[in-house]
Amino acid sequence: MADYQIEKLLECAINKGASDIHISVGHPPILRVNRVLTVVGDDNLSAQETEALAFSLMSKKQKEMLSKRKEIDFSYNFQDRVRFRVNVFFQKGTISVALRLVPSRIKTIEELNLPPVLHRFTEARQGFVLVTGPSSHGKSTTLAALIEEINRTRAEHIITIEDPIEYLFKEKKAIIEQREVYQDTDSFANALRATFRQDPDIIMVGEMRDLETMETAITAAETGHLVFATLHTNSAAQTIHRIVDTFPSSRQAQIRAQLSGSLLGVISQRLIPGVEGKLVPACEIMINTPAVANLIRENKIHEIPLVIETSGEKGMISLNRALGQLVKAGKISFEKALGYSLNPAELRQLVGGL
Repeated sequence: MADYQIEKLLECAINKGASDIHISVGHPPILRVNRVLTVVGDDNLSAQETEALAFSLMSKKQKEMLSKRKEIDFSYNFQDRVRFRVNVFFQKGTISVALRLVPSRIKTIEELNLPPVLHRFTEARQGFVLVTGPSSHGKSTTLAALIEEINRTRAEHIITIEDPIEYLFKEKKAIIEQREVYQDTDSFANALRATFRQDPDIIMVGEMRDLETMETAITAAETGHLVFATLHTNSAAQTIHRIVDTFPSSRQAQIRAQLSGSLLGVISQRLIPGVEGKLVPACEIMINTPAVANLIRENKIHEIPLVIETSGEKGMISLNRALGQLVKAGKISFEKALGYSLNPAELRQLVGGL
């Protein structure tokens, strides 16, 4: 019964173009379509039904891990058509499930309507690229587009470290090995340390969660590797602060010096509901020019937004300028842009001048 129900629900999500599915006790299954929550059916789920739906997605080992940890991440391959990133967790003593749909085809930078300057990061041979933004704003999709462009154009050895594996890469010119935390390795930090013995050219870290992972990623970028990673931060300047502040004060000057030398750039993105109902990306792009590197070294990170705003000719884009251009192009409303801006007063002035 549960197998049939979960298949029907997954089919419904695919057909409606949903990004997420939520299953929990006390209400029917819920889909998120273009950021809007939509109820599926009329029947509230019982504790037994949510457990049955969750367990129909899980292996015996995963059920044991859930019982021990009270939450678990994994990926689920649905009929070799679509993958789902799944999180099963307990709330009020009952089981809930959150599923994120991962498209089987990896879109290009152009298809995602991302700034063309992102191609520059895929052409680099060494350095550190960070894709940042709030949860559910397309970081993994952008990261996959960057890796897939390298896969199409260069003969490189790529290692990804993910929790769980989301997009499945089909090897083209590159050799790609995808490692899943808890299945293929114990942790991001352990897997990242091990890459130094695995001869990679490019390393993708699904998420930098702790000091050790950040430190090893920076070292990898300094020692001849091209490293891509994500962070849950809201701007390029906040990203630098987050990394530096993770380290004890006695080491922060050293970390700033390392970042100033190894960082290639930061892509900070939002997905904004557009006037046509689809989500539209808005990206702040910071490129590590000598001016930016100097600000990082000298701990003048608060001045980075001004450099981004005044360095458009170098490929940099401020979030407000990206929002303003989307408003001017009729892709998003001014009200939506204000809601996502970190400086609404500046955005008002900017839109008036565009």
